[in-house]
Amino acid sequence: MKSIITIVFLQFVLTIASAQAIEADYQTIENISYYEPSEITDDYQKERCVLDIYYPADLDSFATVVWFHGGGLRAGEKFIPVQLENKGIAVIAVNYRLFPKVKNPVYIEDAAASVAWAFKHIEEYGGMTDRIFVSGHSAGGYLTSMIGLDTSYLLKHHVDANDIAGLIPFSGHAITHFTQREERGIDGKQVVVDKYAPIALIRNDAPPYTIITADRDMELLGRYEENAFMWRMMQLIEHPDCTLYELEGYHHGDMYIPALGILVKEVRRILSK
Repeated sequence: MKSIITIVFLQFVLTIASAQAIEADYQTIENISYYEPSEITDDYQKERCVLDIYYPADLDSFATVVWFHGGGLRAGEKFIPVQLENKGIAVIAVNYRLFPKVKNPVYIEDAAASVAWAFKHIEEYGGMTDRIFVSGHSAGGYLTSMIGLDTSYLLKHHVDANDIAGLIPFSGHAITHFTQREERGIDGKQVVVDKYAPIALIRNDAPPYTIITADRDMELLGRYEENAFMWRMMQLIEHPDCTLYELEGYHHGDMYIPALGILVKEVRRILSK
């Protein structure tokens, strides 16, 4: 099985390497608050709950990727991945509040608020609301799955999670996140599957769902296996568009680099359907 996945990955590398940049006037606007002033309650929220948008100013109807950084829900900073630059798409890089300054589910709620901002404002920059994808690495992958599979987070902002064009988590937890378990005094090796576990939220009417992990022998504890199980369960409930990629030879920390190339290809594939 592993050799088959490797062959598929090499085909992606060859395709991505030959892809040409899309010429446009790309612009970046930084530190936009994704909460309304009336919703901000303290300085930490004001500082952290901001996003950067990188977009092709002279193109119309482009796709957008909302990108969540990793860091275990306790570290990390927003950034525009260079692998997503000059691809004819917009990238919205998001900061969210972190443990221990906040606890679950505040960081999930922040992620949802930032995606809601994209739905409400992307047309002002030339994008389209039916071409918004959500992705992220590690903790960012976990947030991607949570707000895309549990519709209640976006519903609070009057946004339907099913309007997301595609969910593309990189090496995110499928079970309840280890930081949430720590908050509750649960050992990191104890598996918890509750309403904060993406695998408990699977549904066959969810947006297209592309799971990407590092090499199973180089991933974090259990990370490949829980994602593989999630993929299998999505097959059993007959989700129409769920794919799992294992990047052989890459560990958890560096898998996001080749995975970003797969993200670009998946965006184009989904939009071409």
